[in-house]
Amino acid sequence: MTVSLFDQFMSPTLLGIPLIALAMTLPWIMYPAPTTRWLNSRFLALQGWFINRFTQQLLLPLSLGGHKWAALLTSLMVFLITMNMLGLLPYTFTPTTQLSLNLGLATPLWLATVIIGMRNQPTHALGHLLPEGTPGPLIPVLIVIETISLFIRPLALGVRLTANLTAGHLLIQLISTAAFVLLSSMPAVALLTSTVLVLLTLLEVAVAMIQAYVFVLLLTLYLQENV
Repeated sequence: MTVSLFDQFMSPTLLGIPLIALAMTLPWIMYPAPTTRWLNSRFLALQGWFINRFTQQLLLPLSLGGHKWAALLTSLMVFLITMNMLGLLPYTFTPTTQLSLNLGLATPLWLATVIIGMRNQPTHALGHLLPEGTPGPLIPVLIVIETISLFIRPLALGVRLTANLTAGHLLIQLISTAAFVLLSSMPAVALLTSTVLVLLTLLEVAVAMIQAYVFVLLLTLYLQENV
């Protein structure tokens, strides 16, 4: 039976019930809860250091009004990194390869930043649609272009995350299949292909972390414009 390369991105089901909700919930169980002891374990200390450093870097360009989003953005960052990293393990499912999930995360958060800008500083928010010093004949065209670019932002967020993860998973599957097929006929080429596969896997680990950071960073920049 011929199996499509894109079957790995289908949500697993059990008795006809999609398990994507379970795949999104399980990563949170892996994080230990803080204890009441005086000293934390090494893993808890490393986890706290990472979250504190990330929150500090995230809030540097934001004003005090944007600091209210610290817990939400940090939780989103940890959530995306965990799902992206776990999706690289064999026989696992990566929920962030689904465009519907990524758009479901990007659209409400982007819309919240737009609503905040319209409520707190409507003149400044609408001013982004028309750069200063624009010639008169170009004003209608630029307003249309800036409006379209504004509404494309959540789509760009979701598509960027989906495309990068999907391309990486497909490339890993193609190279691993080639190494397995060449193992019996050309062992030297198969060994070289396996080396490339290991390097590509390390690259995908970096991509999984970077794409989660870029997703949250762009949301931070959108928030900065409206706060």
